[in-house]
Amino acid sequence: MKNKNVTIILLLLFIAFSAQMLKAQGAVQLSLINSIQIVPENESVTAFRLAIYGKNTHTQYVDIGIVTQNTSGMSQGIQWSFVGLQDDFTGWQAATVFNYSTGRVKGLMTGAVNYSGHMSGLQIGIVNYTETAYGIQLGLLNIIKKGGMLPFFPIFNFLL
Repeated sequence: MKNKNVTIILLLLFIAFSAQMLKAQGAVQLSLINSIQIVPENESVTAFRLAIYGKNTHTQYVDIGIVTQNTSGMSQGIQWSFVGLQDDFTGWQAATVFNYSTGRVKGLMTGAVNYSGHMSGLQIGIVNYTETAYGIQLGLLNIIKKGGMLPFFPIFNFLL
């Protein structure tokens, strides 16, 4: 019994110490809303974010939430959300409702509505919009403001 108690205490100390180390490095983010989260919104998350509404400068690797927002810099990896708000992004940005990236997106963007400043890769959605592109759009309405096969086109649009 005594050994079991010592083991439990050591395990709890290890968990508490590990959580503090991860917080100090910004590796893990858990967020209810941006004012109630582990890593402050003016810092980046370097490994994993799970959020109802999470806001940080940028994230790397895995970003999952209802609303996920990155305010500056290049985010990389996988972002799965209902609404994804980005500056620049490399990887797969998947949103059930809306993806919005003001900067450059490199990779795959999937969602009901996708918006990007510049898209390099593939956009798949009901409505896809980008200012400029190097890649392919698949959806009911596809808009490439500058360049593109046509300014807008149903089913697909591209610039290669």
